[in-house]
Amino acid sequence: MRVAVFPGSFDPITNGHCDIIARALPLFDKIIIAIGRNSDKRYMFSLEERKEFIRSTYANEPKIEVMDYEGMTVDFCRSVGATFMLRGLRNPADFEFEKAIAQTNRRLAPEVETVFLLTSSGYSFISSSIVREILSYKGDVSELTPRAVHSYIEKKNNK
Repeated sequence: MRVAVFPGSFDPITNGHCDIIARALPLFDKIIIAIGRNSDKRYMFSLEERKEFIRSTYANEPKIEVMDYEGMTVDFCRSVGATFMLRGLRNPADFEFEKAIAQTNRRLAPEVETVFLLTSSGYSFISSSIVREILSYKGDVSELTPRAVHSYIEKKNNK
């Protein structure tokens, strides 16, 4: 069984993430969207909110599982039997950053192969950071995030 882990903070999940996931689905039998927990990092959305955004977005996709983890991603991959780590690349800067991580991970866990997918051009400008910035000014993120995220924001703002 080809199991891939797609790690990230997903604060929040964006249409860029969804593009990578949609294109990776035919390549793997199962994709675990793995939300990394880092107590030193400040998140806009709670872990449960982030999990719910992803679960709602992929409610009808049996090949997707949502989990959270703490520690090194390669250790998490081993613990769930994943032999692939999925990463999305938006631009050359992402590539340089991700390449160094992938090479380190290969030294730590040679049995886990990193697979890079280029984000489709229509999504390459989207990042969770940009979405959070727009949200901090009460802006509209409906074009940048899956329905679960912007529906939640609308409900929250209308309370």
